[in-house]
Amino acid sequence: MVARRFIISGSVQGVGYRFFAMRAAARHQVLGTVRNLPDGQVEVIAEGDRDAMDHFKNDLATGPMMAEITGLEETDLQVTGRYRDFRIDH
Repeated sequence: MVARRFIISGSVQGVGYRFFAMRAAARHQVLGTVRNLPDGQVEVIAEGDRDAMDHFKNDLATGPMMAEITGLEETDLQVTGRYRDFRIDH
């Protein structure tokens, strides 16, 4: 298991990015949260299998059709095991 924080920048708010991330997380069996940040970026906190996380990251870097991703920062975190699903935080 690994845990990561992703900060996605570009045109990522108002284009369905959080719902896209939630569907991608379900597809890859990744747990965690996604939320819009006040500065226009999106933050994803995720825990899962290393291979699943790599595939999830690739999906996050692509985003939904209407998004334009200009950056994706990745930070390793300590696995907490606190997530039971993947949800949108408001």
